[in-house]
Amino acid sequence: MLMAVLHIVSRSPQESRALEDCLVRAGEGDAILLIENGVYAAVKGGDFDAVLKSAMGRVRFYALGPDLDARGVETSEILETIRIVDYGGFVDLTVESRLVQSWF
Repeated sequence: MLMAVLHIVSRSPQESRALEDCLVRAGEGDAILLIENGVYAAVKGGDFDAVLKSAMGRVRFYALGPDLDARGVETSEILETIRIVDYGGFVDLTVESRLVQSWF
């Protein structure tokens, strides 16, 4: 079964409103993949911790593992409800989605 939309967020909440705008438009059952600096939003206790937790009932969150590694973010620092995917998982998410929307 295809997911409705895969939203790809590449900017951190500190440098862009991309994640905020994405969350306003993301629908029930959509997925949000955090890549590049967007992975900073997934850090426990961060500025967006509560915002992500409040949206987790209607959307699924993913973070790109290689981007976490490149930024020195340990998987233990990431919210437990965010799934970490590799590049193959990134491809799988795009294939499983009816539409892919990038947010900058």
